[in-house]
Amino acid sequence: MRLLNFTIIKLTCCVVLGILLASVFNIPNTLLSITIVSLLVILFIFYWIAKKQFAKSIWFGFTALLVTILMGILTSNLHNEKSFSNHYTKFISEKNNRQNSITFRIREVLKSNAYYNKYVINILNINGKQVSGKSLLNISKKELQPTLQVDDVFISKTQFKELNAPLNPYQFDYKKYLKKKYIYHQLELTNNMLFPIKNDTSTLFGIAATIRNYINKKLENRQFKPDELAIINALLLGQRQDISEDIYTSYANAGAIHILAVSGLHVGIILILLSFIFKPIERFKHGKLIKTILLVSLLWSFALIAGLSPSVTRAVTMFSIITIAINLKRPTNIYNTLAISMFIILLFKPLFLFDVGFQMSYLAVLSIVTFDPFLYKLWSPKNKIINLYWHTFTVTVSAQLGIIPISLYYFHQFPGLFFVSNLVIIPLLGFILGAGILVILLAVLNLLPQIIAHAYGYIISIMNHFIIWVSNQEAFLFSDISFSIAFVIASYILIISISTLLIKKNISSLRFFLISILILQSALIFSKYQRPSNEFVIFHKTRYTLLANTTNNTTTIYHNLENTSENNIVKNYIVGTHFTNTLEEDSIKPLYKLNKKKLFIVDSLGIYNIKSLKPDYILLRQSPKINLNRLIDSLKPKRIIADGSNYKSYVKNWELVCKKRKLPFHQTSENGAFIIEY
Repeated sequence: MRLLNFTIIKLTCCVVLGILLASVFNIPNTLLSITIVSLLVILFIFYWIAKKQFAKSIWFGFTALLVTILMGILTSNLHNEKSFSNHYTKFISEKNNRQNSITFRIREVLKSNAYYNKYVINILNINGKQVSGKSLLNISKKELQPTLQVDDVFISKTQFKELNAPLNPYQFDYKKYLKKKYIYHQLELTNNMLFPIKNDTSTLFGIAATIRNYINKKLENRQFKPDELAIINALLLGQRQDISEDIYTSYANAGAIHILAVSGLHVGIILILLSFIFKPIERFKHGKLIKTILLVSLLWSFALIAGLSPSVTRAVTMFSIITIAINLKRPTNIYNTLAISMFIILLFKPLFLFDVGFQMSYLAVLSIVTFDPFLYKLWSPKNKIINLYWHTFTVTVSAQLGIIPISLYYFHQFPGLFFVSNLVIIPLLGFILGAGILVILLAVLNLLPQIIAHAYGYIISIMNHFIIWVSNQEAFLFSDISFSIAFVIASYILIISISTLLIKKNISSLRFFLISILILQSALIFSKYQRPSNEFVIFHKTRYTLLANTTNNTTTIYHNLENTSENNIVKNYIVGTHFTNTLEEDSIKPLYKLNKKKLFIVDSLGIYNIKSLKPDYILLRQSPKINLNRLIDSLKPKRIIADGSNYKSYVKNWELVCKKRKLPFHQTSENGAFIIEY
């Protein structure tokens, strides 16, 4: 663990720990500030004593690390927009959700879905009061209207709506995801509810969007196909909103999704190209300094145009540090550089820590610099082309070693042919990016010949078709892999132990490696015991009934769907319950005996004349035309459940009946899936 000898790495680890603690515990800023100031005083005393005695004190180091942890917590708290005194949540009542006059500015254009164009907006004013904060905006697609532009300002009268929490077990929590971006509500509007306001103020995001739109208009005039233009936007402008679902899925299944996200690979290639172009400047007085300023300025200009995503911000920060270090003729250590870039980014954007792309980006680079030197030394081909592909292969495998655990945890799949797509595309990516920059420059200057545009578009099209071919080799795509957080931790301990064993081949490293294997086995045993032993789930599925009964390591799905193989609700549940061995399907039964508990189902026929039944639960499905009071008097259930197959008006009436009779009522459309443990 020699890496921990570097001070900046220790400090970065402490900041990360502080941000993690801030996400769990709510510590007041006043208490944090007083504690930090007190510890700084103690730190100065320890430093003064150590200086007098000419000896290092362990208490000085411990106090310094504790201060950094607390600074990480304070940084996270200070960036929490909801705690600002003028945040819009302070001016709305969630209980009395009345109409508000809201003025807002478009901040970011998101990928639209089948029903809505989606945006991130800055709230400027509510009912005449200046406020701050971000929200999600959904504009209905019923009317064919052009998409809104970044920095457009509108006023509308509407109400803030809560973001939808997941209604089924192990479903992606979009509400939690947006909360990490300080977005807590959404607005649902139509175009005729928007009233534009004249706005002379331009933000950096607006200027960047204007530049991107200008470039896109110039490229559209050169007859690029939609998929080609979408890939150009992703590779060179950092915008992936226009990539079709099929193309995006193909890149993900082929293990090449990182190519579509502007990251260290892209920024590194761009830096090499810019360094070559500005090389002559070094001949002048202070040429190196001027060149460094130009390079750093252009890199951050590119980052701004690319939308300042976590991956591009990380990459540009790291390469800016490298560029400055080279100019100062200071030796650079990649681990130090990574730590400095992470430290700086997290001070300004602490919640980047929870961004999947940010995590995978750092883990991939760390893994490459750790494992690639060892893998590359295994073979030394003399042929330059073979050597290039061999090094590409070792870099790709090294990166995968670092991201496999976290990739399995988030996405539950592993593309077996990842090295094939990377071996073909990565060696050509430098040419594709360089040619793309040239194409954009010529298009902006109205000097792009149509034949060059066609040739570049053809190259992008070939790349897309190759990726689609790789992704279609379904035998090599391992999906629906269950991988818990315990496995992630155990896997990274194993990876660290392997790297330690490679660097130091001694008894202690071997001992650490063997212990890591035991930890991985313990995680496997722990996950087995975490599986639900006896569990019955009533899922929420609009217009359908979907049930699951897990017992004796077998899950039986009861449904009236045409096909469950493509149903994400079932897939998420099976993956989330950790290695359920057997999956069966059956039709819906009228009665389920769950040990001492009984679940009776009343469907559209409305038959329930079984007085001696006395079920614990009654599930109403397919909108049965019944007198609920009479049913309750007859069967005397302990709880009524209504799933997503019922009409909303029926569910509302049933809820009122249950409320009057003080009988628990559960509707899956609002309360989510109902789980019975028995």
